[in-house]
Amino acid sequence: MGIYIALTFLVCITAYFVRMGAGKGTRQDGVNKGLAALVFLFLFLVSAMRIAVGNDYWKYRSNFLLIAQDRHVSSEMGFNAIVRLIQYFAGYDHYIPIFACFSFVTVLFLVLALYRQSKILWLSLLMTLSMGYYFNSLNSVRYYLALFVALFAMEYVLEKQDVRFLLLILGAALFHKSVLVVIPIYLFARLPYRKWFPALYAGGALSLLFGKEIYRYVIFRFYPFYENSAFDRGDISWINLIKGAAVLLFAALYYKDAIAGSREGRFYFRLNLLALILYSCGTYIPEISRIGYYLNISCVLLVPHVLSCMKDAKQRKIWTALICIACAGYFVLYLKQAYATDIRILPYLNWILN
Repeated sequence: MGIYIALTFLVCITAYFVRMGAGKGTRQDGVNKGLAALVFLFLFLVSAMRIAVGNDYWKYRSNFLLIAQDRHVSSEMGFNAIVRLIQYFAGYDHYIPIFACFSFVTVLFLVLALYRQSKILWLSLLMTLSMGYYFNSLNSVRYYLALFVALFAMEYVLEKQDVRFLLLILGAALFHKSVLVVIPIYLFARLPYRKWFPALYAGGALSLLFGKEIYRYVIFRFYPFYENSAFDRGDISWINLIKGAAVLLFAALYYKDAIAGSREGRFYFRLNLLALILYSCGTYIPEISRIGYYLNISCVLLVPHVLSCMKDAKQRKIWTALICIACAGYFVLYLKQAYATDIRILPYLNWILN
């Protein structure tokens, strides 16, 4: 646990000295890139040096062996192809280099996404780590690679570089096909406001509430092994509901300055609103966070965006302090349940000392 806390502190302190908006080629731009590289290094090393961390760790290792033997595994073709390629150079059952290579790419997309899009880098990193987005990537390797690619691709959605966006998402789908859901959702979230949007949100919520059998039918055509499994429990994710409501309420207080006149603000706000609707009305969806995280991970960009749009410096300082306190509280709750057998992010072990 101490390693995770120290990592969070070190990463945020390093990123604190990044000054966003520095001109390209300036001294500050060089400093910013150097600090971002340090942030990447810290996060990458902790991820790459882990061993037996996460309840999926040894399951992945077993799948690596099956892939080497050309036997059937449920993972996507892109993941299988990369595993085979690494095995070709590293050798049979050398699973540590495989985890390290995926850690490199996963952390790279995360850091680049935040560095290129966040208005306050250190705060985005604090939220990403304290809310578990980064630490969960030590477990579900394929999914979090796809998630951070989706986060990175938000920039291309906002800039209307749709070809790049689609190519990135299609590439990520070779590692986890669930990422394909972001194509229609992200493109919708980018649309200019229309008067019929509230009716559409209400209709979507009602369809989730009364279209349970239809949605489950579609989901189980793609993921038949989820039906009646341990994941098919219909639990309410209270923590995601509370977090989503709190983020939206905070943004709504400054809607005029931060959301109404801002393309990025509207985009992030809508994604978080859709996430709240999903978590409140689609509780019957197995592994609902596999979809919800593609939406609510945008909160790590929305909150700094709202803070940066505040005109009153005193209010900005007060809100920053309150958000840091909330993140600390969330982090404590997250670390307390990280020992659970279905998570096992703790205890942290690495192949150097353990």
